[in-house]
Amino acid sequence: MTKSESKYFNTALIIDKAFIELLSIKDVQYITIKEICEKAGVNRSTFYLHYENINDLLEETIDYINNDFRHSFELDGDGFVNRIEELPLEDLILIKREYLIPYLEYVKGHKNVYRAAVNNSVIMRSEQKMSSLYMRVLKPIFIRFGIPENEQKYWMKFYINGVMAIVFEWLKNDCKESVEEIFSIIEKCIGRKQLYEGHGSGDT
Repeated sequence: MTKSESKYFNTALIIDKAFIELLSIKDVQYITIKEICEKAGVNRSTFYLHYENINDLLEETIDYINNDFRHSFELDGDGFVNRIEELPLEDLILIKREYLIPYLEYVKGHKNVYRAAVNNSVIMRSEQKMSSLYMRVLKPIFIRFGIPENEQKYWMKFYINGVMAIVFEWLKNDCKESVEEIFSIIEKCIGRKQLYEGHGSGDT
């Protein structure tokens, strides 16, 4: 990364963080570009150098905090993905405590940003991002469980949209229920038996 690229990235990061701070005290529809610039200590021309509008900033901010989560919890890192072929099937069921609790805690800790994104659901439900997750993580897991290829896209929609629908409703309720309560609801609604009971092990 060159010096100019580093400066560009750091400025975007400052704007992201300023936006997150503002979201902690007011809803996104009441935040102005002027406020963001004042909070970040940049001028409007600098803002528009990085973003077209506040929704564009919101999309990048969601990416920023999601990447921050992935760096602190390497579920989809190369280590996990590269071991899918060798891990026990039990370890490939992602609807389980060690995967969901850290995610739910992170969402609750950044609820204002995520709640803003709920009202811009196209950001959270980006087909490109879902396809990336599918190809990188879920597809090889489904293959291990012997799920037919023509069914895999439907399983993907079921798991991702099912969990996110519960998380979205939780966010709309200001995350009033505890992380443990929401985990329990997800586990009951989706559970871990579908893969085993639906098709059994693909390793037989």
